[in-house]
Amino acid sequence: MGVTVGPVGQEQARLMKADLSRWAFLPVLALLMGFACSRGPQQAPPPAGGISSGPEMYTDYCASCHGVTGKGDGPAAPALKVPPPDLTTLAKRNGGRYPDGHIYQVIEWGGAIASHGSRDMPVWGVAFRPLARENQKEVSARIHALTDYIGTLQQK
Repeated sequence: MGVTVGPVGQEQARLMKADLSRWAFLPVLALLMGFACSRGPQQAPPPAGGISSGPEMYTDYCASCHGVTGKGDGPAAPALKVPPPDLTTLAKRNGGRYPDGHIYQVIEWGGAIASHGSRDMPVWGVAFRPLARENQKEVSARIHALTDYIGTLQQK
């Protein structure tokens, strides 16, 4: 004995299904937020005098989205609405010149890239933000080290 559902019941079922599928992304979002928080705002900057290397910082703050080789194929990339760019083609897309000044600004200010977060709460936390006037040079050195490392990823 089957149950017959009229047009109103079918419409309600369709809407309920649409509502459920609308929220299906939440587990992925929760996973990404957990990953970002483990790497971002809760992570303290390297200790004074202990500036991390460019490759180390790239692994810690960039590779999850941009990939180990910089091609935009990191493990978090598929969950992003806008795919991360291939960092190995920055020079190629800029007339053969690596845009180190622009990359520095993107790291320092977020570059108005939604997935990097706002200046108030960037995905990488305080690692590239001076906490006091005294560590401005250290933060600048950190950003330069990361910018220089991204420069080494450029296609030849």
